Amino acid sequence: MPLHPEVEAMRARREREGAAPLYTLSLAQARAADLADIQAAVGSGEPVHAVTEHVAAGPGGGLRIRVYEPDDGRDRPALVYYFGGGWTLGNLETCDAICRALTNAAGCVTASVQYRLAPEHPFPAAVEDSYAGLDWVARNAARLGVDADRLAVGGDSAGGNLAAAVTLLARERGGPKLRHQLLVYPNTDYGWDPEALRAYEDPLLFNRWSVEWYWKHYLTDERDGLDPLASPLRAPSLAGLPDATVITAEYDPLRDQGEQYAQRLREEGAEVELRRYEGMAHGFFGMFGAFTLGREAVAYAAGRLADALR
Repeated sequence: MPLHPEVEAMRARREREGAAPLYTLSLAQARAADLADIQAAVGSGEPVHAVTEHVAAGPGGGLRIRVYEPDDGRDRPALVYYFGGGWTLGNLETCDAICRALTNAAGCVTASVQYRLAPEHPFPAAVEDSYAGLDWVARNAARLGVDADRLAVGGDSAGGNLAAAVTLLARERGGPKLRHQLLVYPNTDYGWDPEALRAYEDPLLFNRWSVEWYWKHYLTDERDGLDPLASPLRAPSLAGLPDATVITAEYDPLRDQGEQYAQRLREEGAEVELRRYEGMAHGFFGMFGAFTLGREAVAYAAGRLADALR
């Protein structure tokens, strides 16, 4: 299909404004521009019952965790969410609107984790922080009014990569037990076919150079890209991992590797629902205020979470 008219309009606006690709900017500039673009597309987010900030003991020191509550109940299901940004950009504000929307629509407590960013803190810092955030939620379930037997992880882009990696760590380390994983256009393989990525070269959209730029910051050694915690698709086995919802976008260099990961999960025993959004480009889920199909995808993800955590 051609680009969706709303994506085409965004692309045309970027062209008129002379928007520079993030990978051509300094880190500070790219971080500021990425957040500004997302917030312009989603606004301040919808209100939730309560939002609290916590500091957990993380591998690199204090680990900020923001908790969103749909009500004042007890024994509620919970989602631990990881923001996108290529492990290099992003913070708790990046996914604030997503977390608010999922909290209300899925009726779950949502905890977002401020993992350490590359290149200051390269792989596996973000993975270990992400797992520590999940572990903190599980250990503090009673305090948070959460049912520790109804936990899910999720994230978009690099956050989807981290969610997938966390399921591998949870399996390896014997917990916490997870009911579901929500993977939104996740990176799953550092070594993905470079020829296949050549189809994505539009400088006004997320493209193959974007992918290369993020991996370059995340990995200090290319051999780290072979580690399943960096490239979950390279895990020898995906057996025993939680059921999944996988969302992809048609015009996204990460599309095929996300869909192949969904297929492997399904083949190795998980119940998986994969949904590709035609005409959409990478980032549409996190910018749902600007895209009709973004709002639809968030509602779909919330429905899947509600069913899985019921």
